[in-house]
Amino acid sequence: MTHMIEIETWKVAALYRFVEIAAPDEMQKIIKEICLNNEICGTLLIATEGINGTIAGTPEGIANTIDFLDKQLEINKGEVKYSDSKRKPFNRIKVRLKKEIVTMRQPQVDPTKKVGTYVEAKNWNALINDPDVIMLDTRNSYETAIGKFKGAIDPNTKIFTEFADYVEVKLDPSKNKKVAMYCTGGIRCEKASSYMLSQGFEEVYHLKGGILQYLEDIPKEESLWEGSCFLFDRRVGVEHGLKESPHLLCYGCRHPLEPSDLELPSYEKGVSCKHCIDSLTSERKDAFRMRHQQFQKLNEQQ
Repeated sequence: MTHMIEIETWKVAALYRFVEIAAPDEMQKIIKEICLNNEICGTLLIATEGINGTIAGTPEGIANTIDFLDKQLEINKGEVKYSDSKRKPFNRIKVRLKKEIVTMRQPQVDPTKKVGTYVEAKNWNALINDPDVIMLDTRNSYETAIGKFKGAIDPNTKIFTEFADYVEVKLDPSKNKKVAMYCTGGIRCEKASSYMLSQGFEEVYHLKGGILQYLEDIPKEESLWEGSCFLFDRRVGVEHGLKESPHLLCYGCRHPLEPSDLELPSYEKGVSCKHCIDSLTSERKDAFRMRHQQFQKLNEQQ
């Protein structure tokens, strides 16, 4: 069996599928066992509505795990996006039970029954250049801070559950006839489009495979994407061709940082940055310092 510490290049799989799971607790157990047997790290969320997460391992380990998930849940009918990482993206494997695989708290929303119109990456530019289309970024503000599509509306949400509030206050189905949405890999747009259809919006489109698919498929010279795409692992972000971006993460507030931000007096590795320094108490800083020391010891042991 290949040991994780010997892996030079990590194969990463970002995946999701909305599919009915009758016994999520049983599914959780067998999926975790498969992941452990294949030395997979990352996080998978299991709910009655489906599966969502990002995992990493050897190419063989990832292939075995995806093959199992396809047999159990037909994951390849959903979205599976592969990329590489030179660093270990996650410390360990976590397979968690959740009420929703992406939390929206809108019980009328059911992406297994109704979603908006999928738009392939190759057709996305034409759609968002339509003057009658408004384009929404369904991600949160700390994600949009390092990149978004040119001309996109940023709702400035802190968590995804605020998206419905934004739509209710800022948009009108009688005026906003055509709405195009995008997110990192596509999952939030599935729920967002289902929600908007339930609210009377008629023409709702979303980018199939999300930003990651677009950055992989569309040449940089033809792209309407500006900046980097935030990721929920140690890579922090990727650029065109899914090349790892130079961004780092503040482990105090989880906000992405430019390399120049590390030179500011407000930055202390594992503790604070310009975005959170003024809101941290001395006790909180001490707690973060202790946590950072523990992480360092753990990394040295791996």
